[in-house]
Amino acid sequence: MKIARILAVRNDRFGEFLLTLPALYALKEHYPGAELTLVVNGSVAELAARIPCVDEVIVWENKKHGFLEIGRFAAQTAGKKYDLCVIFNPSKELNIVSFLAGIPARCGYNRKWGFLLNRTTEDKKHLGSMHETEYNLELLKTIGISTGSQPLNFLLDIRDDDFSDKRLVHRGLSSKNFIIIHPWASNTQKEWPLDKFKAVALQIMNTLHIPCVLIGGPEEVKRADQFCNDMPLINLTGKTSLIELAGLLKKGRVLLTNDSGPMHLAAAVGIPIVAIFRKQPPAISARRWGPVGTSNSIIENDVLAEISVEEVFHGVKTILSR
Repeated sequence: MKIARILAVRNDRFGEFLLTLPALYALKEHYPGAELTLVVNGSVAELAARIPCVDEVIVWENKKHGFLEIGRFAAQTAGKKYDLCVIFNPSKELNIVSFLAGIPARCGYNRKWGFLLNRTTEDKKHLGSMHETEYNLELLKTIGISTGSQPLNFLLDIRDDDFSDKRLVHRGLSSKNFIIIHPWASNTQKEWPLDKFKAVALQIMNTLHIPCVLIGGPEEVKRADQFCNDMPLINLTGKTSLIELAGLLKKGRVLLTNDSGPMHLAAAVGIPIVAIFRKQPPAISARRWGPVGTSNSIIENDVLAEISVEEVFHGVKTILSR
């Protein structure tokens, strides 16, 4: 069957979306003449539009929709005459949409009404035996795409002016002369204690004489203001879009972070990462969700509070010395 139009779906969280990039590039490489449309959450739509292999972005929020909404989306989808649909995050609604839209090849996992698909594989992600990027690539084997051992492609079209040098200079910074700190996570149980983050930041600034920039989303602004109290940190929490954040990360030397979405964005733009993880069951472990790349350091412990300031500071110094 000739594949001229492809619909790919990854409309869950920010980090998960980024870890689908290698599979999207594999799809485009296998079907170089095909038009690739990507369905995402609205929060990442601007970033999705910066993926060079993606031709169109459609927003379908990851929430419960009514039957009429699902029907309308299915009708819109049918009108675009897709030949192939790949659903990377199991979704009953989107399995229904792909079926009602009459897409000939429907690829995904055999759960959440997976019987509506005709190219399925068992969802073994709970075993955590592979990285999330590998699970996404593994799914493509159901349609005959095998990537072998070729390097993962995380290319995002992030430009120098997405966070301009002028904005850096305004804050006394220049490209590659600062360290970025992200001490938050989507779940506070994944956060290393803030007082320890502050202690590492002070060591970086006082011992290594490298400026530190604090980042985070709008929901962290109040905590960030408290974090920066009596500290000479540059606080950009809540002051950047995802595109601006990507531009800022690209110009940093190291990102120090918990397990988080910005960690995966940093990996995508190529900044080295020191990532702090609590040891977890396989499905949510660093083995599955750690940052992609060979220049990163993952520091793990069963109890986050038992990870010492010295251990994390050493991780930062080790990356800086490479």
